[in-house]
Amino acid sequence: MIFLPIQLLLNIFIAVLWVLLQDSWTSLTFFVGYLVGLLLIFLMRRYFPTPFYLKKLCAMIHLLYVFIRELVSSAIFVLRIVLSPKININPGFFTLETQLRGSWELTTLSLLITLTPGSVVIGISPEEDHLFIHAVDIPDMRDAVIKAKDAFEHAIMGVTR
Repeated sequence: MIFLPIQLLLNIFIAVLWVLLQDSWTSLTFFVGYLVGLLLIFLMRRYFPTPFYLKKLCAMIHLLYVFIRELVSSAIFVLRIVLSPKININPGFFTLETQLRGSWELTTLSLLITLTPGSVVIGISPEEDHLFIHAVDIPDMRDAVIKAKDAFEHAIMGVTR
Protein backbone atom coordinates (compact mmCIF):
# COMPACT_ATOMS: atom_id res chain seq x y z
CA MET A 1 0.00 0.00 0.00
CA ILE A 2 3.01 2.30 0.49
CA PHE A 3 3.75 2.30 -3.23
CA LEU A 4 0.41 3.87 -4.11
CA PRO A 5 1.56 7.32 -2.91
CA ILE A 6 5.01 6.77 -4.44
CA GLN A 7 3.53 5.98 -7.84
CA LEU A 8 1.17 8.96 -7.58
CA LEU A 9 4.00 11.30 -6.51
CA LEU A 10 6.16 10.01 -9.35
CA ASN A 11 3.34 10.70 -11.78
CA ILE A 12 2.91 14.25 -10.48
CA PHE A 13 6.69 14.76 -10.62
CA ILE A 14 6.71 13.68 -14.28
CA ALA A 15 3.82 16.08 -14.98
CA VAL A 16 5.71 18.97 -13.34
CA LEU A 17 8.83 18.13 -15.36
CA TRP A 18 6.69 18.08 -18.49
CA VAL A 19 5.36 21.56 -17.68
CA LEU A 20 8.88 22.89 -17.02
CA LEU A 21 10.07 21.59 -20.39
CA GLN A 22 7.22 23.23 -22.31
CA ASP A 23 6.89 26.80 -23.46
CA SER A 24 3.46 27.39 -21.93
CA TRP A 25 2.58 26.76 -18.32
CA THR A 26 -1.13 25.95 -18.41
CA SER A 27 -3.34 23.41 -16.76
CA LEU A 28 -3.70 21.65 -20.11
CA THR A 29 0.09 21.24 -20.29
CA PHE A 30 0.07 19.77 -16.77
CA PHE A 31 -2.76 17.40 -17.72
CA VAL A 32 -0.86 16.21 -20.81
CA GLY A 33 2.23 15.71 -18.63
CA TYR A 34 0.12 13.77 -16.14
CA LEU A 35 -1.11 11.51 -18.95
CA VAL A 36 2.47 11.02 -20.17
CA GLY A 37 3.52 10.13 -16.62
CA LEU A 38 0.55 7.78 -16.32
CA LEU A 39 1.64 6.00 -19.49
CA LEU A 40 5.26 5.76 -18.30
CA ILE A 41 4.25 4.34 -14.91
CA PHE A 42 1.88 1.91 -16.61
CA LEU A 43 4.72 0.69 -18.83
CA MET A 44 7.01 0.33 -15.79
CA ARG A 45 4.37 -1.28 -13.55
CA ARG A 46 6.19 -4.62 -13.39
CA TYR A 47 9.06 -2.95 -11.55
CA PHE A 48 6.77 -1.87 -8.70
CA PRO A 49 5.94 -4.50 -6.06
CA THR A 50 2.30 -3.35 -5.93
CA PRO A 51 -0.33 -3.13 -8.67
CA PHE A 52 -0.74 -0.08 -10.86
CA TYR A 53 -1.94 2.74 -8.60
CA LEU A 54 -4.85 3.76 -10.82
CA LYS A 55 -6.56 0.43 -9.97
CA LYS A 56 -6.42 1.21 -6.24
CA LEU A 57 -7.47 4.81 -6.84
CA CYS A 58 -10.53 3.62 -8.77
CA ALA A 59 -11.28 1.13 -5.98
CA MET A 60 -11.12 3.96 -3.42
CA ILE A 61 -13.48 6.09 -5.52
CA HIS A 62 -15.82 3.10 -5.79
CA LEU A 63 -15.76 2.67 -1.99
CA LEU A 64 -16.65 6.35 -1.57
CA TYR A 65 -19.50 5.97 -4.08
CA VAL A 66 -20.85 2.87 -2.27
CA PHE A 67 -20.69 4.69 1.07
CA ILE A 68 -22.57 7.74 -0.22
CA ARG A 69 -25.21 5.55 -1.89
CA GLU A 70 -25.76 3.50 1.27
CA LEU A 71 -25.78 6.60 3.48
CA VAL A 72 -28.51 8.21 1.38
CA SER A 73 -30.63 5.06 1.26
CA SER A 74 -30.30 4.53 5.03
CA ALA A 75 -31.16 8.17 5.70
CA ILE A 76 -34.29 7.83 3.57
CA PHE A 77 -35.22 4.67 5.49
CA VAL A 78 -34.84 6.40 8.87
CA LEU A 79 -36.68 9.47 7.56
CA ARG A 80 -39.62 7.23 6.63
CA ILE A 81 -39.67 5.85 10.18
CA VAL A 82 -39.50 9.32 11.75
CA LEU A 83 -42.18 10.85 9.51
CA SER A 84 -44.65 7.99 9.84
CA PRO A 85 -47.73 8.95 11.91
CA LYS A 86 -47.28 6.01 14.24
CA ILE A 87 -43.78 4.91 15.11
CA ASN A 88 -43.77 1.14 15.00
CA ILE A 89 -40.19 0.02 15.50
CA ASN A 90 -38.66 -3.11 16.95
CA PRO A 91 -35.11 -2.28 18.04
CA GLY A 92 -32.76 -5.12 18.74
CA PHE A 93 -29.44 -6.84 18.23
CA PHE A 94 -28.23 -9.28 15.61
CA THR A 95 -24.95 -10.79 14.45
CA LEU A 96 -23.53 -10.47 11.00
CA GLU A 97 -20.86 -12.70 9.51
CA THR A 98 -18.06 -11.01 7.56
CA GLN A 99 -15.40 -12.18 5.14
CA LEU A 100 -13.03 -9.37 6.06
CA ARG A 101 -9.95 -10.08 8.13
CA GLY A 102 -7.51 -7.80 9.85
CA SER A 103 -8.06 -4.82 12.05
CA TRP A 104 -8.01 -2.23 9.25
CA GLU A 105 -10.67 -4.00 7.18
CA LEU A 106 -12.92 -4.75 10.18
CA THR A 107 -12.60 -1.24 11.58
CA THR A 108 -13.44 0.30 8.22
CA LEU A 109 -16.50 -1.93 7.79
CA SER A 110 -17.64 -1.22 11.36
CA LEU A 111 -17.31 2.53 10.90
CA LEU A 112 -19.11 2.50 7.56
CA ILE A 113 -22.01 0.51 8.99
CA THR A 114 -22.12 2.72 12.10
CA LEU A 115 -22.16 5.91 10.03
CA THR A 116 -25.28 4.76 8.22
CA PRO A 117 -28.35 5.86 10.20
CA GLY A 118 -30.31 3.26 12.09
CA SER A 119 -27.51 0.81 12.84
CA VAL A 120 -24.57 0.70 15.22
CA VAL A 121 -21.79 -1.87 15.42
CA ILE A 122 -21.33 -2.55 19.11
CA GLY A 123 -18.64 -5.19 18.93
CA ILE A 124 -16.58 -7.72 17.00
CA SER A 125 -16.33 -11.38 17.96
CA PRO A 126 -12.99 -12.63 19.32
CA GLU A 127 -12.54 -14.75 16.17
CA GLU A 128 -13.02 -11.54 14.10
CA ASP A 129 -15.60 -13.14 11.83
CA HIS A 130 -18.84 -11.70 13.24
CA LEU A 131 -20.06 -8.19 13.97
CA PHE A 132 -22.61 -7.49 16.70
CA ILE A 133 -25.04 -4.82 15.50
CA HIS A 134 -27.86 -2.85 17.08
CA ALA A 135 -30.58 -1.74 14.67
CA VAL A 136 -33.51 0.65 15.04
CA ASP A 137 -35.96 -1.73 13.36
CA ILE A 138 -34.81 -5.35 13.21
CA PRO A 139 -37.08 -6.77 10.47
CA ASP A 140 -36.45 -4.01 7.93
CA MET A 141 -33.03 -2.75 8.98
CA ARG A 142 -31.42 -6.21 9.14
CA ASP A 143 -31.93 -6.71 5.41
CA ALA A 144 -30.68 -3.20 4.67
CA VAL A 145 -27.57 -3.71 6.82
CA ILE A 146 -26.85 -7.08 5.17
CA LYS A 147 -27.14 -5.46 1.73
CA ALA A 148 -24.89 -2.57 2.80
CA LYS A 149 -22.39 -4.98 4.39
CA ASP A 150 -22.10 -6.97 1.16
CA ALA A 151 -21.51 -3.81 -0.87
CA PHE A 152 -19.01 -2.44 1.66
CA GLU A 153 -17.12 -5.74 1.91
CA HIS A 154 -16.66 -5.93 -1.85
CA ALA A 155 -15.49 -2.31 -2.04
CA ILE A 156 -13.13 -2.65 0.97
CA MET A 157 -11.58 -5.80 -0.47
CA GLY A 158 -11.01 -3.91 -3.73
CA VAL A 159 -8.98 -1.32 -1.84
CA THR A 160 -7.06 -3.58 0.53
CA ARG A 161 -6.39 -6.70 -1.51
